[in-house]
Amino acid sequence: MSQVKTLTVKDFKSDQEVRWCPGCGDYAILNQMQKVFAELGLSRENTVFVSGIGCSSRFPYYMSTYGVHGIHGRAPAIATGVKIANPGLNVWVITGDGDGLSIGGNHLLHTIRRNVNLKIILFNNRIYGLTKGQYSPTSEFGKKTKSTPFGSIDYPMHPISVAIGAEVTFVARCVDVDVKYQQYVLKRAAEHQGTAFVEIYQDCNVYNHEAFDYASDRQVRDDHVLYLEHGKPMIFGKERNKGIRLNGTHPEVVELGSGITADDLLIHDERAPEPTLAYLLSRMRHPEFPEPMGVYRAIQLPTYENLLVDQIAAVSQKLGPRSLDDLFNEGDTWVVD
Repeated sequence: MSQVKTLTVKDFKSDQEVRWCPGCGDYAILNQMQKVFAELGLSRENTVFVSGIGCSSRFPYYMSTYGVHGIHGRAPAIATGVKIANPGLNVWVITGDGDGLSIGGNHLLHTIRRNVNLKIILFNNRIYGLTKGQYSPTSEFGKKTKSTPFGSIDYPMHPISVAIGAEVTFVARCVDVDVKYQQYVLKRAAEHQGTAFVEIYQDCNVYNHEAFDYASDRQVRDDHVLYLEHGKPMIFGKERNKGIRLNGTHPEVVELGSGITADDLLIHDERAPEPTLAYLLSRMRHPEFPEPMGVYRAIQLPTYENLLVDQIAAVSQKLGPRSLDDLFNEGDTWVVD
């Protein structure tokens, strides 16, 4: 009996030269993805990476799996087709804030609401990197770039809020250089049955360097990041002396002590059937609040491809064997003289 080979990180590295700018956050994400795949024992021959257009979209070349480098914004649609054609495949979508939220916004929303069993990883660097530094859908208001020299007058999109609004069943956030925590988030996403949407803050060191320093710099991040833990109070800070509580319907930052204890704080519930808490957390943004990292929501609903297979089976059983001729001649037909 032949023994199944245990795959290593090296097995998931392709023979292609990795070509991103030196220092780009994409390298860190690629490395953690390869480590997670090896640790989870995922199969190379049953895995497909699908991407659109952008710096992040070179990702499929660098994973020793199957892959599709698609067209701008259409990766979720292509990936949906792959998953429906072969539900047994492990399908991942790699996109960016430009590719996924501009031209690809419609495809992203409908993939999420259908709960197709895909893993969607959105690299958010708040800039168009591949086309040399124009503002993106997530760039902050007033952002000065080559395409907005006097400052952007667009209000930014917030990916996690968008995903929750589309009824996502799993949504999380992490930072490119926080490697251990990124591994945790990617593992959680890989294990989820349904659409898993992960936003990764990714540094573009050429066109938007240090945009997320408050969340990545070890010297300051503890005071600006809230690590979400299911069933635990929302405590943060280098001294673990700050927390989040509700004041009416609004969150507020409080300092523990002087009559305020952990019992007064919000408790994280990633499994809540309603997405109210997850959405509230998605609206907490730096610098007014610490930005939540980790799993916002993780619930189970039937997946699109399973519902489709079940529906086809039920209809086939009800109607019996059918031919293409039956299809052409059923319902209304017309004769044109």
